[in-house]
Amino acid sequence: MAEKAADDVRDSPSASDSETAGPAINEGALLRKLDLRLLPAVGILYLLSFLDRSNVGNARIEGLLNDVHITGNQYLTGLTLYFVGYVLFEIPCNIILKRTTPRIWLPTLTIAWGLVATLMGIVHNLAGFFVSRFFLGTESGLFPGVVFYFSMWYKRRERQYRISLFFSAASLAGAFGGILAYGIGRMRGIVWENGWRWIFILEGILTVLVAAAAYGFIHNYPDTSKFLSEDERKFIHQRLAADSDATHDEKFTWSAVVEALKDPNCWLYGLGFHTMSLPLYTLSLFLPTIISNLGYTAATAQLLTVPPYAFAFVTTASVAVLSERLGQRAIFIGGSAIFAAIGYAILLSNTDPVARPGVSYTGVFFSAGGIYPATALVLSWPAINVSGQTKRAVANAMQISIGNLGAVLGTQLYRATDGPRFVVGHSFALGYLLANAVVVTILGIRLRRENKRREGIVEEIKHVGEVADWKGDSDLRWRFEY
Repeated sequence: MAEKAADDVRDSPSASDSETAGPAINEGALLRKLDLRLLPAVGILYLLSFLDRSNVGNARIEGLLNDVHITGNQYLTGLTLYFVGYVLFEIPCNIILKRTTPRIWLPTLTIAWGLVATLMGIVHNLAGFFVSRFFLGTESGLFPGVVFYFSMWYKRRERQYRISLFFSAASLAGAFGGILAYGIGRMRGIVWENGWRWIFILEGILTVLVAAAAYGFIHNYPDTSKFLSEDERKFIHQRLAADSDATHDEKFTWSAVVEALKDPNCWLYGLGFHTMSLPLYTLSLFLPTIISNLGYTAATAQLLTVPPYAFAFVTTASVAVLSERLGQRAIFIGGSAIFAAIGYAILLSNTDPVARPGVSYTGVFFSAGGIYPATALVLSWPAINVSGQTKRAVANAMQISIGNLGAVLGTQLYRATDGPRFVVGHSFALGYLLANAVVVTILGIRLRRENKRREGIVEEIKHVGEVADWKGDSDLRWRFEY
């Protein structure tokens, strides 16, 4: 992932080799250096995060429900509780990040959820399952924390590309999860009759070990990072100070909160993620179940989850590169959503999945290949468009909160009695994906029209950080990315 970023960034419209801050500083080379140092470090943590939240789907087909004596509906409630914890822990986690440092907080947070993920392997009843899923929601601090982290390193128009590559680790987690679940599932009979406990225990221990090592490879901010020279630190500070409002000493005001709540675009960013979160989490949590219901054994189903996720990684990275080079957001989000919708249309059209498993499996490829790139782009959209520190913080919180409502609904859609066609779940996912295409089209049109209106009034501002009384994206000199 980081190597691809390093190869492609030289051609990115954000990277200009001509800019220098001294005889030895080349901006393109510096960006490649940052990518190689930062992206793999946070990417591996997000891979583990998505692995630990979604491996419950792998555990389910290895005997989880029978061993813990829970029904299918109780299992779905446990999935829902994860998102309750996710929402409750998100704000405290971000406050702690700002009061500490990334090198301390991000590995500590990872150890915390890694321990919970490990302990899920020894639950024996419904209460234990519910409690562990709730506290696994501490993972919520990682993604917004990394988005904030990137804002301290990269310019505004450079972040979307990196956030998308960072998010592509989620699809890699699905691929690795299938491979690991296949191998670990063969440990059935060792201590316990079924192998699902070992899936949680071994993958949780892996998370804790990597997180412990992360204290050594996660970097803080440019001012204290030892891999940078003093000239490079100064250059990074200069380029961020000119490009972003992040260096402003903005005081919190309720008027900025109200401005975000009154801005239709902020609600549309939230709806954009809401319409992606349902298909994203239903796919990641239920894909092993969907495939096993095609008539495959648990072991074969685990392996068959790998290729769709590998394909999703390729599409996510490719769409991120194209979106960055062409400077287009809405068309790639909507196009990816429609691509995924084709997959669910294929799944729904197959009236006998057991007799024709190949048809449904093809649909899964389309679904995964569209969901992940669309989600990556929609999550990074407000980070590059909303200006004003307080307004941007509120807009990001609105997006995650509104988005997770879709995920909560999604956890209740794939009931055991609905297989093998899962008409209800697939229909909801299809409807949500089509709705996403509508939402991002409306938002893209709004942003483009507003840019054209402003172009007729005043020229675009190039150095936001140099404006002392900056009022945020309501300033007519600001231009939106669409």
